[in-house]
Amino acid sequence: MTRREPRHELGRLAFYASREHACSYLPGRRATTLFADPSARMSNRLYDLLSEHGFRRSGGYVYRPACRGCARCIPARIPVADFRPSRSQRRVLARNRDLRVRLLPPDYREEHFGLYRRYIGSRHRGGGMDDPTPERYLEFLTSPWSDTAFIEMRLPDGALAAVAVADRMPRGWSAVYTFFDPALGRRSLGTYAVLWQVRALQALGLPWLYLGYWIPECRKMAYKARFLPLEVQREGRWRRLDSPAAVEAFLAGER
Repeated sequence: MTRREPRHELGRLAFYASREHACSYLPGRRATTLFADPSARMSNRLYDLLSEHGFRRSGGYVYRPACRGCARCIPARIPVADFRPSRSQRRVLARNRDLRVRLLPPDYREEHFGLYRRYIGSRHRGGGMDDPTPERYLEFLTSPWSDTAFIEMRLPDGALAAVAVADRMPRGWSAVYTFFDPALGRRSLGTYAVLWQVRALQALGLPWLYLGYWIPECRKMAYKARFLPLEVQREGRWRRLDSPAAVEAFLAGER
């Protein structure tokens, strides 16, 4: 990795750019990743600030894309105070009102891991996450320093339906990952997990739900534009998209 000088807002924190590697989202493209110094003492407060600058967590690593000649990974967050579900999202909420939801510590649970394996095998076969082990599962979803919660969702009969993983920060949450029973596709549990977190943040009075990267050209990452209003980051500034027309205008300007 090569070292880059820190931004002044983040004090003495150093950043390191990886070597070029294959892009995980867009076939045929090369990617570079910028990492916050993995030896630095990370904290929720610092991670909150880094999230404001478009960074994301995977395991204990905090990163953001820094690809030469490409800016298709767009940091996105929902301003939850202004969010109102669309008609289709209201249907998702109604469809899942029978779920029992509770927040749990980020510990290993065999039942959760079994659901994760089924989800990966169904939705991400051949994507580099195949055949996970308990150790890799926890290394991916948790970290030693983050305030992470496993949001467990169960059917009325007690069967495990989904688990959403979220990092709780001083000014909001970061939606890390969601996995669910592939047989329950009609419930749209990925959408429901986002809507549930929005409602939780509204109740807490916190302003942001960070969704990671919106990648319009990537089918698995394009869904984030359905949560409006959405704020997206360009050239270090957050820009608000209030409607589908605003999303289309933004994309037209990116082409």
